[in-house]
Amino acid sequence: MDAQPLHISCRDGFRLGGHLWQSAQGPRNGTVIVNAATGVAAGYYHRYARFLTNQGFDVVTYDYRGIGASRPERLRDLRMEWRHWGEFDFDAVVHWARLRDPHGFLGVVGHSIGGFLPGFAPMASRIDRILAIGGQYAFWRNYRSTKRLGLLWRWHVVMPALTLGLGYFPGKRLGWLEDLPAGVALEWSFRRRRMESSYPAAERTAILHNFAAVRADILSIALSDDEYGTRDAVRAGLDYYTGARRIQAEVLPADLGFDRVGHFSMFHDRHADRFWPDTVRWLQDGVNPWPDRVVA
Repeated sequence: MDAQPLHISCRDGFRLGGHLWQSAQGPRNGTVIVNAATGVAAGYYHRYARFLTNQGFDVVTYDYRGIGASRPERLRDLRMEWRHWGEFDFDAVVHWARLRDPHGFLGVVGHSIGGFLPGFAPMASRIDRILAIGGQYAFWRNYRSTKRLGLLWRWHVVMPALTLGLGYFPGKRLGWLEDLPAGVALEWSFRRRRMESSYPAAERTAILHNFAAVRADILSIALSDDEYGTRDAVRAGLDYYTGARRIQAEVLPADLGFDRVGHFSMFHDRHADRFWPDTVRWLQDGVNPWPDRVVA
């Protein structure tokens, strides 16, 4: 079915743009929220959303503030931090989904930072299951060692320099990703090893408490050739979810029938016959499709 345009108001008054994808058979398996990667527009996930509707899920895709359909007229005027995507935006989407279906299954598929953000949301305790794909806490020491120098130059030298000069990061002009609000770009560039250390000391206990309050089962998948979502990066993110049942698996490209996969290809159509159906096994039944790839 065609998606219905959606507008969701956050508790601070910001309005998000997105889409509701409804299953033709009705949401017999519940609702899934798709959280995007940093600087990736929600449209990138629409093919996967349509696939999930054929499996009996209703699906919500949306853009974080500053991105795509949630971009204000002047991006340089948007004052925010990375955590606001979880604390306000994702939280509002969970609240909307729970008002629509208070007792049904609610799952999350989070790509990259989208797999880490739920812990910032006060409503995250209402989630039943999370599938994180390349989900990680983005800290430069956890980049793949063979790619680290190039990624350091791109995200920790070029990005902050342009952001400080322009008031936002012009990622689209460079062909790297969508434009980013300054707060997001600079937090990524200067993020510390411990996530909470990036925020005022008086707020850290509450932030950690939110993460610990999440009770959803979490399956976090890393591809072995992912330069961002390495084993250490994924583990660093999962470590904050102390109250959840957590499974980490490292999948090889060969497991999916390819020589290379990386960080950004899992939502391409070429994965519709193998990887996408495997994700349904977790979302629908809580079954890890890769038991032999679990990282102890």
